[in-house]
Amino acid sequence: MKTIIVIPAHNEAKTINSLVKVIIELGYGIIVVDDGSVDDTAILAKTQGALVISTHKKSGKGNALRLAFTQAIGLGYDAVITLDGDGQHSPSDIGNFLEGYQKGHADIINGDRMHNPSGMPWLRRSTNWFMSWLISLICRQRITDTQCGFRLITTKVLSSIELKCNDFEIETEILIKASRRGFRIASVPIQTIYRDEVSKIKPVRDTLRFIRYISTAIFRS
Repeated sequence: MKTIIVIPAHNEAKTINSLVKVIIELGYGIIVVDDGSVDDTAILAKTQGALVISTHKKSGKGNALRLAFTQAIGLGYDAVITLDGDGQHSPSDIGNFLEGYQKGHADIINGDRMHNPSGMPWLRRSTNWFMSWLISLICRQRITDTQCGFRLITTKVLSSIELKCNDFEIETEILIKASRRGFRIASVPIQTIYRDEVSKIKPVRDTLRFIRYISTAIFRS
């Protein structure tokens, strides 16, 4: 399966250089979407060998992912593996997704941090459990960590659904729309590295966006 790594990035100069370097050394191609960074994110990613798409101004994680998905489809890839640019996801886990696909041929392989959430802040852990329960109900299949941005998605899925969300809620949008088109979702365990990074999620704004999207999705079910 021809697979490319997709990394949406906003001001990730601290981590993007080493992250792209490791992934290139593992033998994968990479699309980095530089979402309006004001640091050297784009230059560092390009120097290490990534294909860089720049939005020139911050447009949101959802828009960045949609740009990368369009590029991956156009280049003829069979699947993308998305991961964050802040160093929370380990490139050593990429093989887990490919192995999971080979074993079960699910259309989306979702990263699962909840099998060992000991390093995860308590509030985030509780929120993830609740959201995963709710979204699993909507999708009518069990997804253990719906908020994880580390996942494999086949371009068959991406070509079959219309994505509209511009920010973090796109991760939920993908799961719900794929489920409603009959695609199967599986999970594989991954590690998550918590350091001193500051979350880019704005609690009030992004929670309201999420609630609005979920409410719309429920009424459309």
